[in-house]
Amino acid sequence: MKRRVPELTDHLGYWLRQVSNHVSHGFARKLADKDVTVAEWGLMRVMFARKATAPSLLAAEMGLTRGAVTKLADRLIAKGYVVRDADPDDGRAQTLRLTSRGEAFVPDLAALADRNERECFAHLSAADRQGLKRILAATVAHLGLTKTPLD
Repeated sequence: MKRRVPELTDHLGYWLRQVSNHVSHGFARKLADKDVTVAEWGLMRVMFARKATAPSLLAAEMGLTRGAVTKLADRLIAKGYVVRDADPDDGRAQTLRLTSRGEAFVPDLAALADRNERECFAHLSAADRQGLKRILAATVAHLGLTKTPLD
């Protein structure tokens, strides 16, 4: 006797992946028009409204390796959005901070994130959007997910 095999569409993961891919790829395309990756945007957003911060602290907060933060920072430094300074409290350590150009750019990128969100979820009521966010946040907490999703 053959066992019933569920359809792909029977799984919540299928639907989550469909939506996640669409939302993520749409946002990545919008950022690419500004010559920024999703990972670079994520780091810039975490750095926004902070003073100089040690790369190790940024890595810990984002759930990344220090090497990953260094690579992202190097790309953002080359683009003029981030600067690396010597830590005033420890001459051997370094800190990262947004340049004035980077600080001015973050709100523009945030507006792209907001636009992408509206394009993808405008059909939902405010209550449904809040409910979906609450359910997804509860699932993230249940699974113990802490890494900032950047890819």
